[in-house]
Amino acid sequence: MFSHVTLAADDFEALRSFYAAVLSELGCKERFYKPEAPYSTWCDAGGERPLLFLTSPFNGQAHHAGNGQMIAYLAPTREAVTRAYEAAMANGATDEGPPGPRPQYHPDYFGAYARDPFGNKFCICCHEAE
Repeated sequence: MFSHVTLAADDFEALRSFYAAVLSELGCKERFYKPEAPYSTWCDAGGERPLLFLTSPFNGQAHHAGNGQMIAYLAPTREAVTRAYEAAMANGATDEGPPGPRPQYHPDYFGAYARDPFGNKFCICCHEAE
């Protein structure tokens, strides 16, 4: 369904560094990196799309995190959810809900919620049974 999703921050290199730490725990790879643009794109290690597109705001204005928007990253295992969450916390994220089951979503849902250092909310989740 998605071609790409874009996240921005005023400090592009800090944004890239944060997501490199988190996404590497999920088996993702950086596909493109153009610091002069600036942008960086990430995807599953074996894929080409969808892409997470990291950049600075295109209009040159200050970044503002949205209220109600969230990106959910799919983890292959519950352990990967925990590792990625721990990497996020170690790199300046703010906790919005630690790793754990969320049976209110479905019986096998295991997720963690946080905000990156720029205020963007995200989830890391696994839909596989324990």
